[in-house]
Amino acid sequence: MRLARRELLQVAAATAVLAAGGSTHAQTGRPTQDDLLRFKAVGQLTLLNFTDLHAQLVPIHFREPTANIGVGAARGLPPHLVGERLLEAFKLGRGTADAYALAATDFEALARRFGRIGGLDRLATLVKAIRAERQGRVLLLDGGDTWQGSYTSLQTGGADMVRVMNALGVDAMTAHWEFTYGARRVEELVSELAFPFLAGNVKDATWGDPVFKASMVAECGGLRIGVVGQAFPYTPVANPRYMIADWSFGIEEERVAAEVSRLRAEGVDLVVLLSHNGFDVDRKLAARVKGIDVILTGHTHDAIPGVIKVGDTLLVASGSHGKFLARLDLEVRERRIANYAFRLIPVLSDSITPDPEMAALVADIRRPHDTALARVVGGTESLLYRRGNFNGTFDDLICQALLSERDAEVALSPGFRWGATLLPGQAITMEDVYNQTAITYPAAYRTSMTGAVLKQVMEDVADNLFNPDPYYQQGGDMVRAGGLAYTLDIAKPAGQRVSDMVLLRTGEKVEAGKTYAVSGWASVNEDTEGPPIWDVVVRHLAKSGAVRIEPNRHVRVVGADSAGLVGG
Repeated sequence: MRLARRELLQVAAATAVLAAGGSTHAQTGRPTQDDLLRFKAVGQLTLLNFTDLHAQLVPIHFREPTANIGVGAARGLPPHLVGERLLEAFKLGRGTADAYALAATDFEALARRFGRIGGLDRLATLVKAIRAERQGRVLLLDGGDTWQGSYTSLQTGGADMVRVMNALGVDAMTAHWEFTYGARRVEELVSELAFPFLAGNVKDATWGDPVFKASMVAECGGLRIGVVGQAFPYTPVANPRYMIADWSFGIEEERVAAEVSRLRAEGVDLVVLLSHNGFDVDRKLAARVKGIDVILTGHTHDAIPGVIKVGDTLLVASGSHGKFLARLDLEVRERRIANYAFRLIPVLSDSITPDPEMAALVADIRRPHDTALARVVGGTESLLYRRGNFNGTFDDLICQALLSERDAEVALSPGFRWGATLLPGQAITMEDVYNQTAITYPAAYRTSMTGAVLKQVMEDVADNLFNPDPYYQQGGDMVRAGGLAYTLDIAKPAGQRVSDMVLLRTGEKVEAGKTYAVSGWASVNEDTEGPPIWDVVVRHLAKSGAVRIEPNRHVRVVGADSAGLVGG
C-alpha cells in the first residue's frame, strides 16, 4: 500500500534530515564504525539521547514490532508505521542495516548478517567519539527505564546501572521503572548519581511538595539550555502504588508550561523536555504547551529515524535496549532553532570497537553472577520475541508455563515492551529468562475469576492502549492471554472492544457468570502470593525440551489502521 497524503506530510520533515545525518540506508553490507559516526555537524549544540535501556549491559538481539496501531489523531502516523510501511515512509532500503534496526521485515536473516545490537561498551565508544568531535558542545540525556530489566539490575537493586551511567557521563535523567525499587531505594540511588535526576511531576501525595528537581540549566556550546524532566505520569497505576505510596504522579500539563515559562523568563536559549510520557502523549503535549524546543520522548520504545515536528517543537524517539543513540545537532539563533540535523545511530555491536574502560566495568559488574547468567535452561527452535501490540512468542512461552505449572485454564502475561529476542537455534539461559521477567513483584498467582471479571480485565488494558485521547493512554501492549481466544475491535468505545472470548481447552465460549482458574504475574496488588515467574518458566523449560512456538492466531483484530500492521 502507498502512504496517504496526510501520512506523507507527517514524515516529510523527518526524511528530509536523513541525508544530512548520514544514514546508512544505502548499505546492504555491514557498516563500519566510521560509517555509523559519519555526520555533517550543525550549529553550536549536540544533544545525545538514549532511553528505555532496561539495564541491558551487553549486546542482544531485539526485534521491532509487527503491530503498533495508532488511534485517534495518531492513526497511520509515526511511530505507528511498521515493517515495509515504515521503510517506505522513510525511504530506507530493504535489507540494509537501518532496515534491520528499525523494522521486523526479514529480521532473522538480517540478524544473522548484521549481528547483535547495543552493549554499554559500544555505546560508550560512540559517545566518546562524538564528544571528541564536538568538544564542549554535547549534552547526553537519559530518558529513563534504565535501572530495571536484567538479572544484575535486580540482584544489585539498580546499583549496577548507576555505576555505568556515572561512568558514561550522563548529564541528566528521568524515570519510570526505577520507581519499582521502592521510594527509599530510589532516594538512595539518586544520592549516588553524578548528575541530576529530573522528575518535576513527582510530588508528595499529602502536601504537593516536589520530591525531585523539576529542571536544570546547563551551559554548553556557548548556550544556556533548560532541561525539564518528566517521569512516567501513570507509574502508580501501571506499577505497584504501595511501593511509592507517599508520592503522586501525573501529566501536569500546566506545571510543565509554568516550568517552561520560568526557564524562558530566566533567559535560557533552548528548552528541552526529557520525557517518559510516551510518544503520542508528547505529541499532544507539544501542540498544547508553547516554548518547548525539543522533546526527547521515551516509554513507548519507539524508534523513529527522523525528527517529527509539531509546531515549533522537534520530537525525537530513540528506541530502546541500547539499540540506538540519537544525535540531534542544533543551530540556535536568538533563542530559536534556526537549523538542525539528526541521525538515529544504530548501535551495531559487531561494527563498533568496545570502549575498554566501560568493558572492564561491565565485566566487573557481571563477574559475581557469571555462573547464574550462563546457566542453560532450554533451547529454542523458534524466534522468541516480545514486541507487538497483541502477541509475542516469548510471552506465549510464559503463558504456556503458567498454564501447565500453575494448573490454570487461562494465563495472563503483561504487555511489557522490554525483553530481548532469541534466534532459532539459540540456547535459553537464565539471563534470557530474567531479561523477560526481572521485576521486583514477580509472584505468579493462581486465582479464580468469573468470565465477567476476565473480560473487564481485558477491556481495561485495551482502553489503556487504544483510548483515542493520548492523555488516557498508558503505553505498553495488550495483555497476553494463554488458553483464550478473543476478538478485539479497536474502533469500539471503552468496555465494548473485547468479544467472542473462547476457552481453548474446551472450545466453549467464556460465560460471564462462570468461574475460571486464571494464572498470571506482575500483579500490582500488595501481598500477591505465588512462586517467582522466572522459576515457573525454568520448571516448564526443563520438561519441554527445545521450544517451538507456533504462530498465535487466537486474537482477531478488527477496526485497525493497516499502516500499524505488517501485511496491512
